[in-house]
Amino acid sequence: MITGDLHKEYPWARLHSLNYPVRLDALGEVLAEIRAAHRKTDHSDPKPGSDRLIGNSADTGLVRRLIEQVAPSLATVLITGESGTGKEVVARQIHEQSGRKGPFVAVNCGAIPENLLESELFGHERGAFTGAVSARAGRFEQAKGGTFFLDEIGDMPTVMQVKLLRVLEERVIERVGSADSIPVDVRLIAATHRDLPKRIEAGKFREDLYYRLSVFPIEIAPLRERPKDIAPLVDEFIRRLGAEDSVSLQMSQDALQVLERYAWPGNVRELANLIERLVVVRPNGRVKRSDLPWPIVEREEAAPEVREVVSSTLSPVSGGVRVTLPSDGLDLKQYLAKIEQDMIHQALMESDGVVQRAAELLGVGRTTLVEKIRRYELKSTKKKVH
Repeated sequence: MITGDLHKEYPWARLHSLNYPVRLDALGEVLAEIRAAHRKTDHSDPKPGSDRLIGNSADTGLVRRLIEQVAPSLATVLITGESGTGKEVVARQIHEQSGRKGPFVAVNCGAIPENLLESELFGHERGAFTGAVSARAGRFEQAKGGTFFLDEIGDMPTVMQVKLLRVLEERVIERVGSADSIPVDVRLIAATHRDLPKRIEAGKFREDLYYRLSVFPIEIAPLRERPKDIAPLVDEFIRRLGAEDSVSLQMSQDALQVLERYAWPGNVRELANLIERLVVVRPNGRVKRSDLPWPIVEREEAAPEVREVVSSTLSPVSGGVRVTLPSDGLDLKQYLAKIEQDMIHQALMESDGVVQRAAELLGVGRTTLVEKIRRYELKSTKKKVH
């Protein structure tokens, strides 16, 4: 027999005590309890220090400064960046530094079916739809006094975008099945890996909502553009796994150099998964270059060929350029980034490190060039950049 205490600890256990044939209202109540228990776990704060912003690059330093600037305010923040770059980490850092006493509640807009999203965000009243056997508060209400993080906002259905816009403008919500307005006290942070201006042009995202969300934009650079973050991230992931599994892993210098040159299409998430894999393969060992997965080593071995392509195979051809591609292909993003770095470096050399002159040579604004110099961590070999 399943006791009441077990029901409290494991709500799913109530499924075994349902009488057959099962009544829909009874099943709905049990499922509601299970969902509530899951949400409680889902919203729990991470372990202390597990979501710190790690890295020594100029890009990461800039993000830290932006967090410090915006955290004390109530401004809506829009965090953009490729998948796996750590957008939720930044959102949590903003919440932790904001001083808000309420919880940090996160929702992935792309992970919830469209027909359930409204109820999930705004809640519902009893009888609002089939299976709604009791009233339930939505995520906005659950985040009272805290921060509400809407991840993958670019995937939100357009009909829900209209409702979210009203919340941002009026700071009230309406539960599904109710006409009563409920005031909400939340700080909203949104994030996406999608290009929202392009989605606006395609009619898939509302322009007015975009401007409401991007009061304070923060862009996170992909990991391939901040190699100085690799070593501290590796150390941090090893430390976390060591604390959990009592393992000790060391990364050799040659292996670390391979990681710093890798393009990281999965960004920080891919790096974290790699370290976890290495802990399994070589627990309490020293990771050498030969211990790294072949795809990573293979791309690193191709890097000299990519650099040779960049430096020697661009040649004018009838109004364009001719590019000789390696026989086994190349990473286009890495290739283009290398071209840009080389061109900026050359412009700085020819201008004796004078940024304004270099910007004129490249046909870009000084501010744009300064940002790119910081991103690529470039220095002039002739004269200090100023």
